[in-house]
Amino acid sequence: MRYLRLLRVFYKYSLVSELEYRVEFLANVFMNVFWLAWAVVSVAVFFLHTDKLGDWTWPEVLMVVALFTLFSGVMEAFLRPNVGAVLDQVRDGTFDFVLLKPVNAQFIASLRNIVVWRLSDVVIGLGLIVYALAQLHDVPTPGQIALFVLMLLAATVIVYATWLMMVSLSFWFVKLDNFTELFYAFYEAGRYPVTIYRGLVRIVLTFVVPIAFVTTFPASALLGRIDPMTALVSVALATGLFVISNRFWNFAIQHYSSASS
Repeated sequence: MRYLRLLRVFYKYSLVSELEYRVEFLANVFMNVFWLAWAVVSVAVFFLHTDKLGDWTWPEVLMVVALFTLFSGVMEAFLRPNVGAVLDQVRDGTFDFVLLKPVNAQFIASLRNIVVWRLSDVVIGLGLIVYALAQLHDVPTPGQIALFVLMLLAATVIVYATWLMMVSLSFWFVKLDNFTELFYAFYEAGRYPVTIYRGLVRIVLTFVVPIAFVTTFPASALLGRIDPMTALVSVALATGLFVISNRFWNFAIQHYSSASS
């Protein structure tokens, strides 16, 4: 409960700060809608020449685009601003103030800041999922919805653990822009179903940089294309990555050279 109260204070402050400039806030939300429309149009171009992309129909691909948008919002709202803050603090030697606070350093370093208007991507993504299901004229069963929610939670943990490991690298590398851009290069491939790729690319996007577990597999769960075993694998992967990222973070902190030391 203590940490929930802290999150409430952090995010309330972020919201108040952004609403000081309401026009800019609304303009940013409008641009999010514009870029989603542009992404949908770019995918629609493929369906001018074919009925399916791999074995995915138009509404089904829309669900993958929706999940790509949703998790882009999660990363840009919660993870990127905190990565930037940690980089600056480590570079300036002011990360001491994070370590001295009477709360978990990982909690503050990874969740303190939020870009509120980027949450519009999450809302837009969920809305697009509902629209795609309406186009399919398909009502998911309770089991499919449960698998979908479970895989959404697992995907959130996977994304968080990946970013936490990138943050941890800042204790050795002064500039991490190349690492984050490399991650986004792989993540861009998740805009489309991973099953349309072949060979090494599909293997990399599934097992090396597990983008498939973030976009394609949750969509497949809602469409009834995967079994519970795949969901369990997703949960196991998320758990494993979270434990590894936590251990790596604690190991990295030991190599922090503060301003005072």
